[in-house]
Amino acid sequence: MQLSGIHHVAIIVSDYEKSKHFYTSILGLHVVAENYRHARDSYKLDLQLPDGSQLEVFSFPDAPQRPSYPEAQGLRHLAFTVASVDDYTAYLVSKGVSVEPIRVDEFTGRRFTFFADPDGLPLELYQA
Repeated sequence: MQLSGIHHVAIIVSDYEKSKHFYTSILGLHVVAENYRHARDSYKLDLQLPDGSQLEVFSFPDAPQRPSYPEAQGLRHLAFTVASVDDYTAYLVSKGVSVEPIRVDEFTGRRFTFFADPDGLPLELYQA
């Protein structure tokens, strides 16, 4: 028996509309489904990347903040594959997103950089 891939990653956001704009309008993810769950007073937004993988965005009232950046136990960061880290970094900067200086992985020689979503969730661009 073998795992065949990652279907989705789920995140919880503090400002649903702000995060929805960031992930759809700035990062360009496609909305698969958007649901408001009355019993939980929360939204669930399913977004799809071009490779078919998905990002689930949840909003919950009074969700606690992330304890540290990024060395807390649990998910360290979410990495997106891009054709050119330089080009995508320039695009993000043009949209007002702060991006760290581009680095080169000492083991793979691949270029990468980090930026954050509206809640400070660490996101990575990785040149494949």
